Amino acid sequence: MRKFLLSLATIALLHVHTKADEGMWIPMLLQKYNIEQMQEMGFKLTAEDVYSVNQACLKDAVVIFGRGCTGELISNKGLIVTNHHCGYGQIQYHSSVENDYLTNGFWAMSQEEELINPGLSVTFLKRMEEVTDKVLDGVSEDMTIAERNKVINKNIASIKKDAIKDTHYQAVLKPFFHGNQYFLFINEVYKDVRLVGAPPSAIGKFGGDTDNWMWPRHTGDFSLFRIYADKDNKPAEYSKDNVPYQPKQHFSVSMKGVEEGDFTMVFGYPGSTYQYVPSYHLEMLTETINPKLIDVRTEKLNILNRYQEADPQVRIQYAAKNARISNSWKRWIGENRGLEILDAINKKQAFEADFIKWTKADAERSGKYGKLLEEYKDLYVNYTEFRLAKDYISEILFRNGIEIASMASKLNELMVLYVNAEEAGAEVDSELLSEKKRKLLEKTDLFFKNYHKPIDRELAIKLLTMFEDNVPNKFQPDVYNTIKNKYKGDVSKYVDNLFKKSLFDDKDIVVDFINGFNAKSGKKLMKDPAYQLYMSFTDVYGNVVSKKAKEYLDKIDKLNKSYMAAQMEFQSDKTFYPDANFTLRVSYGKVGGYDARDGVYYGHQTTLEGIMEKDNPNIYDYRVPAKLKELYKNKDYGAYEVNGSVPVCFAATNHTTGGNSGSPVLNADGHLIGINFDRAWEGVMSDLMFNPDQCRNISLDIRYVLFIVDKFAGAGYLLEEMDIVE
Repeated sequence: MRKFLLSLATIALLHVHTKADEGMWIPMLLQKYNIEQMQEMGFKLTAEDVYSVNQACLKDAVVIFGRGCTGELISNKGLIVTNHHCGYGQIQYHSSVENDYLTNGFWAMSQEEELINPGLSVTFLKRMEEVTDKVLDGVSEDMTIAERNKVINKNIASIKKDAIKDTHYQAVLKPFFHGNQYFLFINEVYKDVRLVGAPPSAIGKFGGDTDNWMWPRHTGDFSLFRIYADKDNKPAEYSKDNVPYQPKQHFSVSMKGVEEGDFTMVFGYPGSTYQYVPSYHLEMLTETINPKLIDVRTEKLNILNRYQEADPQVRIQYAAKNARISNSWKRWIGENRGLEILDAINKKQAFEADFIKWTKADAERSGKYGKLLEEYKDLYVNYTEFRLAKDYISEILFRNGIEIASMASKLNELMVLYVNAEEAGAEVDSELLSEKKRKLLEKTDLFFKNYHKPIDRELAIKLLTMFEDNVPNKFQPDVYNTIKNKYKGDVSKYVDNLFKKSLFDDKDIVVDFINGFNAKSGKKLMKDPAYQLYMSFTDVYGNVVSKKAKEYLDKIDKLNKSYMAAQMEFQSDKTFYPDANFTLRVSYGKVGGYDARDGVYYGHQTTLEGIMEKDNPNIYDYRVPAKLKELYKNKDYGAYEVNGSVPVCFAATNHTTGGNSGSPVLNADGHLIGINFDRAWEGVMSDLMFNPDQCRNISLDIRYVLFIVDKFAGAGYLLEEMDIVE
């Protein structure tokens, strides 16, 4: 059965795909399945130029930036460019009221002025390899889910260990086509990455949340960093002796620009897509999950925005948090809207009706696939309420929720040390304890740097009330019994006591508590109301919600594997690309505008004129910097002028998603023409269903980057280390 499923995947990829712009393709397989079509669309390079293990290639200039973005090398001195919103946390980390780099921007005028970023890393892909047979060795169709997972996990651990033995590399192994194929990725991680430059937020985040996910767009969404290595060009922790990394490959930067219909290629790390799920998955998201989470985040944003508008320091403290909350909030709204306009659920159901007819037409197919959709239906009915509870608790505790509870949870690791030592009848390892305290003090310092108690108190009241009103009683943690019995159901009085009695809203007290933590401290921690709040929710999360949700999800995953194989067999003349899973992918398309709605057509390019049209000194997100206004007034555009203005952003038909933020956008010659940073509102549902007529990725024109660095920032020395081509 396993070999049969693999052959389906292989056969499916041999066919020409019907939508040229749809798909996130595996770079190792371009020669077999994509390069001919790419070249027909105008691409001038070979598959070996894009991905190779034998020679320097384009993949060697692409990195994972941090934990969830893409970046690219643009010089032979380790200079990388990514999005402003990808570097936002680092820019905020270095900002204060006195040195407000978020508002004013930051530019290192020499390598000595570049800023260190603890914890930031970039990851290079060295090679990838299909390892399906090795992963599924010993797996049989009659195994239970638990038995199957045990064998697979054991095989994966062995494969990864052997792959990086006696090297400094890291190994990642991921499933493709819902477990019908597996690929191994060997990575190299550099940990000394320094901030080189970032425009002010009035450029890098121009338009703010209002323009987020929208086209036309005028956001200069970029920031510059530099990778450092040891004297042998190998990864190393930060040291003043480290030197700029010398890459195998970096992108040439093109001044040629874009025209309607030009070939574009996005090369990056798309996060997650769900193209092949049944209609029940879309119903769960659009009818239950998304609406509830939109409501929660609306309230979070209302609270944060009010405080940030009133206090410049709070604006800086909560800038990154606000951006994280807002990003998914607006995407969920757009996703529901796009799926409704596309009539996605009905289209899925029509496909499923045809699929059922196909299965019934053959006895063997009916036996293998005939009950798939019925099983899906029953599972999603039960899974939906557990998924909602799981997501809601995450909003309470983990996703910028009640911060005082999150801070209290960080001390768990100290208490566990003493508990484990007591159970083993041994003393706590003093060196390990000291190291954990040191790291915890660093986290504490960062926590309180970006903490404002009035916001947290108001969030706590709102979130606890919403959870009680929107989540079924069986998922309500014990804290609600306390609220009901001790505080007569008054959440506000409970929260008043929470902040009155907890030690975790005061930095000095927390620091003293960590420094003096000993065997007796655990009892004090367990009595703290913030810790009790955290434990109350995590008890339900771990023992009620998460376990059952995983049980349903495991069953859904098993169906997904069979349904994926069935769809490939059913549509044997269609090319199937694997869902995104934060591995390196290629998507290709063309520069182009689109019809947004009746009577409204959006062109493919925006310019500096549009920035000036949006200028509004009374709105923070639309305050154009004085220097940019001066350049505009004097038409001081230098070499970046095109038709009397400066290009800013462009739209194209590439299939992208989260994780593609910061990805290089390349032209037919493989030169850098832009930096991907968003999708258009009308096509934001592309994670679930791609609409070639309206799905557009939004990219920052590289000429605007050069213009800002050179003419606005006066950091032209950075351009001197780039290979700029006409």
